[in-house]
Formats: sequence, C-alpha cells, structure tokens
Amino acid sequence: MTMKTYGVALALGCVLAIANQLLIGRAYDVVGNAPVLALLLGGPVVLALLVAAAVVATVPTAPAPAAVTVAVEHPADPPEHAALRLLAALQEEGRLIDFFSEDIGLYSDEQIGAATRGIHESCRKALRTAITVEPVMTGEEGATVTVPAGFDPAAIRLVGAVSGTPPFTGVLKHAGWRATAVNLPKRSGQDPQVIAPAEVEIS
Repeated sequence: MTMKTYGVALALGCVLAIANQLLIGRAYDVVGNAPVLALLLGGPVVLALLVAAAVVATVPTAPAPAAVTVAVEHPADPPEHAALRLLAALQEEGRLIDFFSEDIGLYSDEQIGAATRGIHESCRKALRTAITVEPVMTGEEGATVTVPAGFDPAAIRLVGAVSGTPPFTGVLKHAGWRATAVNLPKRSGQDPQVIAPAEVEIS
C-alpha cells in the first residue's frame, strides 16, 4: 500500500469509529448497558474497517508517466542544393560558369583551345573529387557488344533500327556513366543559392 492508500484507509476508519461511538451512545440511552452494546456494535464496525482497508489496498497505483523522448527532425537538404554544391565546386576549381557565360565568338580557335585546356583540367579534378563514376558497359567505343534479355532501359539506350526481342547485337557508341560514390563538399552556414561569392579587392 502506498502512503495515499494508508491515508484513505485511516480516514475511513476514523469515520466508522465515530459512527460506532454515536451508535453506542444512542443505544445506551435505550438499553442502559454500555459494555454489552459496545461488544455487539464494535464487532461489525471493526469488520467493516478491515474490509474497507482491504478494498483500498487492491486499488492499483497509477504508474509514473514514462519519460518521453522527442526526436528533432532536421529538414532534408533539397536535391537542388546538391546540384548547386556541385556547380559551386566546378566554378571554384575551373570557373566553369564564367566559361559558359562568356561569348567565345570574339576569340579565335587557338585562343579558345588554350583557355579550354586549363578549364578542362581544373573541372576534371573537381568532378573526380565530388563524384566517383564508372562505365555502364565495358568495352571500347566502336566495339561490338551484346545487350542481354532483361536489360535496364534506363541504363542502356538502344538507337538505330531496333526490332525484335533481345538479346541484341550492336556497336557501342558510348559506354555511359554510373555514379558509384558522391562526396559533395559541405557548405554549412552559407546561402545555398550563392554558387560563388563576389570578390572585392580593397586597396
């Protein structure tokens, strides 16, 4: 029994004891023999006290509320932010956006070729750092390959005079690319829309 249960039983016992004394006093006025009346009336009252205590003891104690753990969910990074991070890496290493934003019609082929070599090397380095890729199909371009039955149309695209059912035999025009690992640089605390910050030289 808990302290609360003991308190309820004690209070109930006090009420019944007071009632017992009142009954004895009332009956004494009628019969005039207090000891006999106390014996007759005290037994049922004591029994009532024991029954009341037993009933109160069977009342289950409410369990303490369990600790509730609230998981804080952080919003997922939108897919476009990953694309912007890759573009930011290509811009930082090879100034790819600058290259595509410039009108190259004003330059000769020799000038474009010389500038492209540096951009190619820098962007190649950034791409290899961010994404690991492998060919979808093995073999050199121009080699004869066989496309088996049950191939994935999203991974292998058939072109030319396609008819009948696989397996198909044809010429590999492009081996395709499949990403095997992605390691985009984090940009915590920075506006994801800012691909490259403006640079101001202070003199």
